[in-house]
Amino acid sequence: MGLGLWWLESWRHKDKKGWFERGTGIAWAADVAGKHRWPFVRTGFAQVVQPRPRLMAYVVVYAELAIGLGLVVGLLTPVALVGGLLLNLLYLVLMIHDWAEQGQNAMMALISVVALVAMSWQVWSADRAMGLFL
Repeated sequence: MGLGLWWLESWRHKDKKGWFERGTGIAWAADVAGKHRWPFVRTGFAQVVQPRPRLMAYVVVYAELAIGLGLVVGLLTPVALVGGLLLNLLYLVLMIHDWAEQGQNAMMALISVVALVAMSWQVWSADRAMGLFL
């Protein structure tokens, strides 16, 4: 649940108006990706994200919300854990130069791995109550 609350806090403190109307989040990420030392990050960002900035803003912001809700409620927990792990790894790779944020991403990724290996959804979750993922 703590990891889910962490994701919900990440969603809560985002300036959604800035992300959706002014494109601030994707513009910032484009600046980071454009200076990245690894060519595959620059190329991947230019091909996948930059042509669709508005869509990608919604994907990022609402992925954080969905992951947080899934983990707090315990619904589709393994899906939320894998999604969160992938998003944290994406953040780690994109922001490899910004170590101020890396501790948070590394810890969230580690918690996701531990929760996946421990099959945490089998205890106190909506998944368990509905007999999912047993």
